[in-house]
Amino acid sequence: MRPTRPRWACWFTRRLTSCFDINLLRPKPTANTACPLKVVFLVFASLLRWYSGSILAELIPDAPLSSAAYGIRNMGERPVLRAPAPKRQKCDHWTPCPSDTYAYRLLSGGGKNKYAKICFEDNLLMGGKLGNVARGINIAVVDYPKTDLHRPTDNSGPMTKFIQSAPPKSLLFMVTYDDGSTRLKDDAKNTIEALGSKEIRNMKFRSSWVFLAAKDFELPSEIEREKINHSDTKNNRYSGWPAEIQIEGCIPKEPS
Repeated sequence: MRPTRPRWACWFTRRLTSCFDINLLRPKPTANTACPLKVVFLVFASLLRWYSGSILAELIPDAPLSSAAYGIRNMGERPVLRAPAPKRQKCDHWTPCPSDTYAYRLLSGGGKNKYAKICFEDNLLMGGKLGNVARGINIAVVDYPKTDLHRPTDNSGPMTKFIQSAPPKSLLFMVTYDDGSTRLKDDAKNTIEALGSKEIRNMKFRSSWVFLAAKDFELPSEIEREKINHSDTKNNRYSGWPAEIQIEGCIPKEPS
């Protein structure tokens, strides 16, 4: 199969044969005396076109034309401004506590699978990850920087002694997991009530309860200290258990 000539070669041949007789290698008898000039002009134009194409090829970048077109199309678009991720605060607060205060967060249990948590100054004192939460009222006593913990037992006698032995000027954090009322006796209720609790005698089966107390000093009145949520078959979040509840805030470092 004979190779085909490019279009420009055919066009050039036709123009050339229009001025010369190829068989006799002599000019055709014609009145057009400007034909040799046309040939020179065509050769010059072809060389100029080839030279211009080589220069243009050097100037075009290696990136695909689609990428270049995409860049040109997006030159007029406004840059997307992204807000920085919020900085994590102590005990997962939304806003930071002042430097002269302690951050705390109390979270009751929710059903059987969500354990209670006690956080103080971004330190998890009690929680499911630590494996130190049990059914009942879980207590952490903080005599900063010292911390003492109490897990519920079969009766509230040891809990009462633990609360009474808390050192002066200490903080007591209490949270329920599963149920905190079944083993609660009057001596324990009296002891917790003496610390300022308003809900300890209202606790029912599987009530969610959190409480913050101070030993031998007063907390600022604006601090949320206690919250309770009773079990209700119509409104329970979990099967047989109410939703978990929490309180959080900032405690002054210098007790009043």
